Amino acid sequence: MSDAQVARSRVHGTQVDRPGSDPVQVDRVRGGRAPAPRRRTCVVFSGGGTGGHLQPALALAGALARVRPDVWPFFVGARRGIEARILPDRGEPHLLLAVEGFRRGGSPLANAAVLVRLLRALARVGGLFHRLRPSMVVVTGGYAGGPAGLMALLMRIPLVLQEQNAAPGLVTRVLSTGAREVHAAFPEVRERLPARARPRVRISGNPVRPPTSPSREEACRTFGLDPARPVVLVVGGSQGSLALNRAITDLLLHARDQGRPLSFQLLWSTGPSHRDAVEAAVAGSGAEPGEGAEAPEARDTARPGEAAGALAAAEPLEAADAAHPIDPGVRILGYIDNMEAALGCAHLAVSRAGAMATSEFLARGLPSVLVPLPTAAADHQRVNALALEAAGAALCVPEDELEGARLRELVEGLLADGDRLRAMAGAALDRGRPEAALEIARFLAKHLPPPPAAGPAEEGA
Repeated sequence: MSDAQVARSRVHGTQVDRPGSDPVQVDRVRGGRAPAPRRRTCVVFSGGGTGGHLQPALALAGALARVRPDVWPFFVGARRGIEARILPDRGEPHLLLAVEGFRRGGSPLANAAVLVRLLRALARVGGLFHRLRPSMVVVTGGYAGGPAGLMALLMRIPLVLQEQNAAPGLVTRVLSTGAREVHAAFPEVRERLPARARPRVRISGNPVRPPTSPSREEACRTFGLDPARPVVLVVGGSQGSLALNRAITDLLLHARDQGRPLSFQLLWSTGPSHRDAVEAAVAGSGAEPGEGAEAPEARDTARPGEAAGALAAAEPLEAADAAHPIDPGVRILGYIDNMEAALGCAHLAVSRAGAMATSEFLARGLPSVLVPLPTAAADHQRVNALALEAAGAALCVPEDELEGARLRELVEGLLADGDRLRAMAGAALDRGRPEAALEIARFLAKHLPPPPAAGPAEEGA
């Protein structure tokens, strides 16, 4: 590996792994944050495996650095997770561990191997903590956060948790009894944690980007949509949802065959690998979307700054290119680059029920129809969707009940019922926490020691 390749992966005195390589050690970071100065406060953020766990860690690290400029964040994740790509690309100091989650229903031998890797990971994290001397460890869930959280408890380092879902994951449940605080997005989390941990639960929301509130007319112009007609935003996760793509395709073909134009416009993110197949299927010249291919939606590979449901993306949009001949109000995109504009022009969202995606909707008061991913760990998406349905902010539609004609009827019924839509928007805003990252960061700062005093050299600078 060249010096340029390792430069963005390393921090002083610590080994950092890059996927497919041996651990690499260099003395400084180039193109990223410098090694921790002696008079800065180190805080370790650990969580990952998926974007839904990594994105909150990145958001909280940025918010805490604004509250306490002396804080130097360090990240601990997994080689198998999305962080193995994201953290080096961002130049963040980090350690990647050869760790993975226990397999539900897996063989005892396979889970024994997972346990051995966990023990090795604990040893590596222990060595890291002895060198960095972190003042706090923040765990945002996922199997990648387990070793750092356990070692924080063993070494009596203050530990804070952030749980995104209504059903807390295994890592949160195990660590919660020893944590200083558990910041949750859903109030339902409290009753699903051990009794000892419940008094330390704070309902703070998920750290998402605060809305910038572009005008609806401006937002619609971004996508070449008509501001006078309602817009339905369809997103299916970072890699798209085959189930949603098939249902929306069926909806459009059914509308065409019946000669009944839609009463709404569609802004539809198919996932990058599905766009061509969806275009062909909607045009009536191709196979059903995803036919013959394994659904990639089971893996969340959201990019930094995205919601876990991949509400942001990288390719620019030319609105004229996105318009579809079947209906001038349909936009079919692999990615949505300007998600702020997409949320700003939408009257309703149809989406999977990932915690970070739904938090984006709540922060903006956007009603939603949620279709939980049935293979999500511990069925947490169904729990999320049912919690938001009970709060009046969303409707939950099980995937096995998802069908194009029914979905159209449901969507058009909601859009036609202004009172109901406004009530759902109000319920969403009641649950929304657009300033969650800053709010949580202020609580984190209370558990940190005072900022280090400036030394003689710094005072004279």
